[in-house]
Amino acid sequence: MGLFVYGTLLDPDVLARRSGQPAPLRRLRWARLRGWRRVAMRGGRWPTLVRQRGGWVDGALIALPAAAFGRIAAYEGPAYRLTRVVAAADGRDTAALTWIAPAAARRAWKG
Repeated sequence: MGLFVYGTLLDPDVLARRSGQPAPLRRLRWARLRGWRRVAMRGGRWPTLVRQRGGWVDGALIALPAAAFGRIAAYEGPAYRLTRVVAAADGRDTAALTWIAPAAARRAWKG
């Protein structure tokens, strides 16, 4: 199952460093998560997601080996939980996982 990234992991250098995967940008597929909104974490400067009818979040899907998920989990820290979502990519819906922190503010994330 692919990973939907929507914040700092969209930066190819951050993704490569945190996942331990060289040149991950070649494997990114641009995607959209419908029914969600990207917001700032409460008390933090990092993004997270909240459900919002009619909302959407642009990001990307990437296929990563299990070891890379472990490395990214360490980067995301205990505030984030790996959550199943459905992202639209290449004209079709695709099951994916993404990191969501439940402590969300309602203000938009400016990243």
